[in-house]
Amino acid sequence: MNQTPTLHNSAKQGDFAPTVLMPGDPLRARFIAQTYLENAKLVNDVRGIQGYTGEYQGKRVSVMASGMGIPTMGIYSHELFNFYGVEQIIRVGSAGAIDPTLKIRDLVAGMSAYSNSNYGAQFGFRGNLAPCADFGLLKKAYETAERLGVPMRVGPVYSSDAFYDESRPGPMDSLKKLGVLAVEMEAYGLYLNAARAGKRALSLLTISDKPETGESVSSQEVRETFTQMMEIALEIA
Repeated sequence: MNQTPTLHNSAKQGDFAPTVLMPGDPLRARFIAQTYLENAKLVNDVRGIQGYTGEYQGKRVSVMASGMGIPTMGIYSHELFNFYGVEQIIRVGSAGAIDPTLKIRDLVAGMSAYSNSNYGAQFGFRGNLAPCADFGLLKKAYETAERLGVPMRVGPVYSSDAFYDESRPGPMDSLKKLGVLAVEMEAYGLYLNAARAGKRALSLLTISDKPETGESVSSQEVRETFTQMMEIALEIA
């Protein structure tokens, strides 16, 4: 077991629950903790990446931000899985629609993740990796959404290394033809780290914008109104 705390995390051994919900935004982590968790305790605030542990319906649950992009998700999920004994991470994030039938606030579960990132090269496979969610978590999330009457689309997502992509033509048309549902920036790194550690991961995403039409919601709405995915994640924690 590696020594904790780390350079990126001031929590001590035992401060994190076996399940961690992981939004990108530290303020969304705080919102989840304050809104849903009882007796929530701040266990990490290094670099403003807030992590909390509390109880949800009698279950001990943690929530911590990942920051934006695969590099930061790579650091925090690796440490949680390998240093802190976390067994499963459920990303609760926002995404842009690639499938034109998706609407703002629709819920997507990332069954697998494509990427233009080179993050997977470190794992030694000299091909193209498309890591997958944990099937058990995915199944529970889908069944919970059905029980709650929340429509959920399940399929591949695209984890982009660039938010402002200057390539011409961009990847979206090709990905749309391949049935990719949405674009985000973290699932690929999370799924690879979970696979390497022998742990479980799932990305639940809410559509916050439609790049083709310019439709979007504010960062505050993303933080405080995308509650369906938060509640599903907490139910399956």
